[in-house]
Amino acid sequence: MGLVLALVGAVATGVLAGLNEVTKGPIAEAIRLETLKALRTVLPEGYDNDPVADTIFLIDKRLNKKETPVKFYRATKAGQPFASAFVVTAPDGYSGNISTIMAVSTDGIVTGIEVIAHAETPGLGDKIQRNVSDWPLFFNGKTKDNVKWGVKKDGGDFDQFAGATITPRAVVHSVKRGLDFFLEQQAKIFAPAPAPAQPDAAAAKQ
Repeated sequence: MGLVLALVGAVATGVLAGLNEVTKGPIAEAIRLETLKALRTVLPEGYDNDPVADTIFLIDKRLNKKETPVKFYRATKAGQPFASAFVVTAPDGYSGNISTIMAVSTDGIVTGIEVIAHAETPGLGDKIQRNVSDWPLFFNGKTKDNVKWGVKKDGGDFDQFAGATITPRAVVHSVKRGLDFFLEQQAKIFAPAPAPAQPDAAAAKQ
């Protein structure tokens, strides 16, 4: 019996691993598409470039716990830095990770957020979504110093939800971490892309 259970467990593990590999690609693509759609929502008006074509990858544990590279979409106006949008991931949602795209202008103002991936409870934690409630709009116009970054239960200025405090707390903290990173690393975020390498003159003559 022990051998049978071990074999069943091994097969089940293999099936789950296979399903994970099958679904990993579509899930990543869905998040990518949601991110691109949300860019228009969170970035401020006034930029004159294509942020999708002007990006840079940066790594920091404040952006996500696994420290995987995060793409920063850079908005410029007349060639000057204007704002940037990027995804922060809260590891401490009630039901796991909560990924939020946020945008910050160069003067340190949060211009918008939109949750693009989560597994929170419908009717409770899903109020973090723009299409469910206007709670995300409270982030608009916030800076590091003009609001208390926490839910009201913790002494902050952000509403929690009836029966769901963990979810909004996780989002508030992740956006604050993203804002802190932006303020500290703005020069790196908007650093000019390196010029393409020029072929060696001697080699070019050969």
